[in-house]
Amino acid sequence: MRIARVLTVAALLLGAAASPAMADSSPSASPSGDGAAPTSAGTSFRTATEIQQGQQATASASTGDYLYWQFPAEEQQRPTVRATVKLPSSPRSSAQTWQLDVYDGLRRRQACQYGAQTRTADRDASSVNLSCTLRTVRAWAEPWADDPLPGTYYIRLTVVGVSTADLGQPVNAEVRVDSKDIGGSAAVDGSLAEPLVPGIATRSEKSSDSDTDTAALSKLRPDASGWWSDRWVWTGVGGILAALAGIGGYALTRGSGRPSRVPPGA
Repeated sequence: MRIARVLTVAALLLGAAASPAMADSSPSASPSGDGAAPTSAGTSFRTATEIQQGQQATASASTGDYLYWQFPAEEQQRPTVRATVKLPSSPRSSAQTWQLDVYDGLRRRQACQYGAQTRTADRDASSVNLSCTLRTVRAWAEPWADDPLPGTYYIRLTVVGVSTADLGQPVNAEVRVDSKDIGGSAAVDGSLAEPLVPGIATRSEKSSDSDTDTAALSKLRPDASGWWSDRWVWTGVGGILAALAGIGGYALTRGSGRPSRVPPGA
């Protein structure tokens, strides 16, 4: 009976501990940014248009232009960038190949874990869809590593294969970024002193001198996720299981008690 009571209490503790962990690791839609979605795109890294995760950004451009956006991403997120290019209805001389690239705050090109990063549209196609799912953003990495880190990320959309006769034709682009929260399974021991956002070094150096010396393109900052992660929950669950295993092993091996005394000479 005592072992049954112990196992019942353990089951209740495991259920209570696992519930927040399941909630933290479930996919969650990123909230839409405040205000209206942008209707234009930048032409370089320095002029990249700011968008928030969950916003549907649009832009009108010409075939051959480079279109740039930027968005924030925090640790334990796995961002997915989707882009749709609506091609002109006028006849085109040949097929067009469009490409979607994502760069981190250090302007390092990030590899796509999966997704159609480059696609070719036939000469009579009305649109082309591209996507890029990045690796999970890490809180910290070695300086030589190319891992995604918290901060600003840049999107570049352009045509990489087009005939000269089709350059300059009008196109419309749509871009959206969503993230999946991976949870404590992606947590690491360490964190960056500052997220990788444009002008972070300039701002931290000049903030004590003047409140107006803030660098451009520094408004997009990822939300601080804090020290908590569901790894703490699973660590506690492991400790409880280890304690229960010790109690159960002792109860099974101790026997019924001290052996009875046998009278001498019996």
